[in-house]
Amino acid sequence: MSQTPLDRGETLEKALSGRPTYRVISTEPELAELGASWDDLVRAMPRPSPFLLHTWLVEWYRHYGRGSDLAAWAAFRGDDLVAAFPIVHKPWRGLRVARFLGGEQSSLADLLLSPSEEQSTAAALVREAAGDHDFAELFGLSGDGRLASIAAPGDLHLFKRADGPVLELAGDWDELYREKVSSKHRSSYRRRRQQLEKTGAVEFTLARSREAVEAALEDAFRLHALRWTGRPDGSGFATSTGVSFHRAVLPALAQQDVIRLVTLRVDRRAIAFALAFAISERLYGYRLAFDPSFGRYSPGLLVLHRLLEFACEEGLRRVEFLGAADRFKLELADRLEPIHLGLGLAGTARGRAVVTARTEVRRLRERVSRSPIARRAYDRARPLLTKVARSKDVLKA
Repeated sequence: MSQTPLDRGETLEKALSGRPTYRVISTEPELAELGASWDDLVRAMPRPSPFLLHTWLVEWYRHYGRGSDLAAWAAFRGDDLVAAFPIVHKPWRGLRVARFLGGEQSSLADLLLSPSEEQSTAAALVREAAGDHDFAELFGLSGDGRLASIAAPGDLHLFKRADGPVLELAGDWDELYREKVSSKHRSSYRRRRQQLEKTGAVEFTLARSREAVEAALEDAFRLHALRWTGRPDGSGFATSTGVSFHRAVLPALAQQDVIRLVTLRVDRRAIAFALAFAISERLYGYRLAFDPSFGRYSPGLLVLHRLLEFACEEGLRRVEFLGAADRFKLELADRLEPIHLGLGLAGTARGRAVVTARTEVRRLRERVSRSPIARRAYDRARPLLTKVARSKDVLKA
């Protein structure tokens, strides 16, 4: 984005006065320039998200950004990046809808802010961004995140979308394993491991370097496709675009020592993998799959347990399993820290009208899920609610 002499003079005046300057990052080259300073803000997050790392976002926009406009707002002090709101604009029925750069894969996404900055800088950045869209629909927020804390009452509504199981890693893996997993399940897993060993030589390998990750990825794509053949799979991991994206981004992140890819092999044949990210002494689960023909041996659990053992050996302190509260996650987790959809931050009257309608529908759905009587009432009212939510009158309000 080019600046006029007046713009540059204004920026210099604000920098000298101690006030941050704000601008929108609207092109890929502008985003690419921010690199290390962007990742410093990510690593300073209370719950650092690997899905906000600069490399991830640049590659995501290259592969999935078609049909959206880059609109990442940033705050600077001089040349230093001190805050960022990583969003894109998606058109919807004539409205500009703000969504996180990273889409539905943006777990734990949030506003980025330097530890040395006041909350007022973040609040001003959000106000600037809101003036550029009709409303925001932001997946990935934690309930106590920075964006949720600075939004004015009623400006941002949170709705739980995933449970977010969390495990604190402390001390030795064997000790933690005995504490978390019942003796009955430990015996069962040990028996399945022994049965698997009778079929061939069992080996676990950990890929962290770029070269090792590139080599292991091909088995991961194959196993993921095997596991989900004929099943609904919303991950996109093994689609043509997904394969292209992950081939580009994962080796690049491996160069930053972010990738942890564990593969389970029997007689050198890969039968399961667990892929995770390591950042700021935390491990973030991402993908896990296995060859269904080996399903009776629970290879997915075996490779997950080995991943956690590697994490303990490395000295990582916390595991964010992310996603749903699956049984195998709950067996290990200490607690749930949910991930939310944030709806609001409306910048126009039309946007506020849509937020109001969608919020009411979502709140009703939440009440319905907790009450059989409300469920029956909702089923009767659903056609009308759908009509209201989609009404052109609402959009033109």
